[in-house]
Amino acid sequence: MQRTLAGRPAVITGAASGIGRSLAQRLSRLGSPVAIADVDEAGLAETARSLSGPVLSRVLDVRDAGDVRRFAEETRDWLSLPVAAVFNNAGVATYSTVLDSVPEDDSWLFDIDYWGVVNGTRAFLPLLLERNYGVIVNTSSVYGLVGMPKQSAYCAAKFAVRGFTDSLRQELRGTGVSAVTVHPGGIKTNIVRNGRIHAELDERGRSLEQIAADFDRIALTTPDKAAEIIHRGVERGKARILVGPDAYVFDALARIAPTHYFSVMARLVER
Repeated sequence: MQRTLAGRPAVITGAASGIGRSLAQRLSRLGSPVAIADVDEAGLAETARSLSGPVLSRVLDVRDAGDVRRFAEETRDWLSLPVAAVFNNAGVATYSTVLDSVPEDDSWLFDIDYWGVVNGTRAFLPLLLERNYGVIVNTSSVYGLVGMPKQSAYCAAKFAVRGFTDSLRQELRGTGVSAVTVHPGGIKTNIVRNGRIHAELDERGRSLEQIAADFDRIALTTPDKAAEIIHRGVERGKARILVGPDAYVFDALARIAPTHYFSVMARLVER
């Protein structure tokens, strides 16, 4: 189902930086009123100042289902046009083996990366169904396609987002509302620096800054490019959007070598 987003209202969580900020800026330049939310008040204010059109800015913790519902109500009251797209984009990261994992960190991540998506979907979906129009866009990851060492909590949450959105897509068949899953590869954002990364658990003895710098070196896609790919994918009616060349590699390896992809990737890295 093809859609035009330019000029139509959009909702974006995780908009204080990264992909969320770039999506807000891109859609705002195209004439869309945007309702943006994030727990980072300073970053959110900076995003709001960078936008060229109407904006509703709300400091929001996506873990709070009640507050997300209130944000949906505020958005509905603020807009004169129906919401065309809801980007459930807020996300965080951890870094630990299963054996050394900190349960509180895993719960923190899952509450944001999975339940934040669920809360945003449940809060805004009635608005879309009321008009029988719009799209829910949920951010998973390439780690929602493959499992990776020291990413058990992140992979679990992103696989859950994938399954949740795939199920929602089937429930919406026959309506004017659709559901899209986004699988970004490495995007040059602050997700590592802002995560709960226990550098003391790194077998190479890297500090947090070194881990983040290594991530920056292998991240192939800028947030602006990611926003462009996501925007175009939604408009073209894609049900799943792979973001970045590495996302296509992960997807192919998961299909070709579903139980041995990590060994294949390790050999590629060595070469």
